[in-house]
Amino acid sequence: MIFSKAINDYRIRKIETIGKMTQMTQDEIISNTKTVIQGLEALRMEHHNLISGISATGDNEKHHIMKKNIESIELGLGEAQVMMALASHLQNIEAEKQKLKTQVRRLYQENAWLRDELANTQQKFQTSEQTVAQLEEEKNHLLFMASMKKIEDENQEQEENSEKLRADPVVELFPEEDHDERNMSPTPPSHFANQTSGYEIPARLRTLHNLVIQYASQGRYEVAVPLCKQALEDLEKTSGHDHPDVATMLNILALVYRDQNKYKEAANLLNDALTIREKTLGEKHPAVAATLNNLAVLYGKRGKYKDAEPLCKRALEIREKVLGRDHPDVAKQLNNLALLCQNQGKYDEVEKYYQRALEIYETKLGPDDPNVAKTKNNLASCYLKQGKYAEAEVLYKQVLTRAHEKEFGAIDSKNKPIWQVAEEREERKFENKESTPYGEYGGWHKAAKVDSPTVTTTLKNLGALYRRQGMYEAAETLEDCAMRSRKEALDLAKQSKVAQILNDKKRSKHLKDETEISEKDEKKY
Repeated sequence: MIFSKAINDYRIRKIETIGKMTQMTQDEIISNTKTVIQGLEALRMEHHNLISGISATGDNEKHHIMKKNIESIELGLGEAQVMMALASHLQNIEAEKQKLKTQVRRLYQENAWLRDELANTQQKFQTSEQTVAQLEEEKNHLLFMASMKKIEDENQEQEENSEKLRADPVVELFPEEDHDERNMSPTPPSHFANQTSGYEIPARLRTLHNLVIQYASQGRYEVAVPLCKQALEDLEKTSGHDHPDVATMLNILALVYRDQNKYKEAANLLNDALTIREKTLGEKHPAVAATLNNLAVLYGKRGKYKDAEPLCKRALEIREKVLGRDHPDVAKQLNNLALLCQNQGKYDEVEKYYQRALEIYETKLGPDDPNVAKTKNNLASCYLKQGKYAEAEVLYKQVLTRAHEKEFGAIDSKNKPIWQVAEEREERKFENKESTPYGEYGGWHKAAKVDSPTVTTTLKNLGALYRRQGMYEAAETLEDCAMRSRKEALDLAKQSKVAQILNDKKRSKHLKDETEISEKDEKKY
């Protein structure tokens, strides 16, 4: 009975303690819980000692009561431990809560600072827009005057070039470089599939490339160069310097520098891009070939033909292995290599490269592909430099005859190609017959359209060839045709430029009017 009373007293104290704990702080609850645990531990020890004594007397009823009391004590200890764990968990939650409150305060302060910065930036932007609107009118006027002067200079340059052409025809300019978006991801043959990584340029870099090329074509290098540099810096921060995307960006910036005639800077960037691509993509990757070709083109434009030739040959080797020996990109590489050899006087190699390129273009792209006419023109110029006039004349006539057939249909006695017209005029001169007026031949010069500079070049080159052979009447006929084509092209370009400048001026005026209206509205408020 004494023990039962003790247990009941403990339960009463426990209930009273729980009632008081609802009004206590967390620290007081933890302290009291620890005290209760200590008391329960002591009470459990006492009960174990009493059970030992009762077991000796053999009183089963008391033994049973004591066991029940010990179970109650164990239950109380378990509840106390749960309360301790719960209190510890609450402390952790409270600490996390305080930490989150601190972060919220910091974010609120940063947000307020960003709002202030945004307001200041918007104010500066509005001021800049007003300044730009004021300067745009002056800029457009200066651009208009500069464009007029440029057109006059082009006309004068064309006349000078025409006089120079009478002495020696000029081969086409060095072929264009490789843009990465066309050469980074060619479809390799099956036997090479395991050796080539599947790297493709990300869409954002393709878009950036197109934007940069657009700015560069407009001469807006002050926009194109910083845009490239910022993108390059961001890529190096996120991906590291040795990444294919960084090499792509270096290649784009190098082409912009090349257009500005900053050849040294462009060469450094292309060499860096080449090192990255060889390291990350492998030395036999088509992207490596594209960079090698661009570097060779750059050296070629600087007259470093001996330095450019091994680069061009290595690019050719890679493309033959990756794309196959009869791929159009291989033909383009052969054209580049032929021109490098031609500038070094290696005419045997030049003929071999041009003939092979011509065969690929005719087989894969068809006889009407522009590359066929360009390659024939280049090969004919190679013959011309060697004094092989007959071979050169055949190729020039093939180009002009094909252009005539495409423009005017099948050739007959009333529909003659321009070179045949020129030769007939030459024959009439020697026969002392009156030459047929040029205008009666239907204005064939219109076949050499603005988008067909190769035909115009061929007219000039064949005319120069006739002049070397003493066929002056035929030469003048072809040169006059080329000049008319050039004049039409310049007139169209001039009209286009004037229309563009006038539209720009109208847009500028509209922008200025909108700015003034906006300022008036602001004053109202």
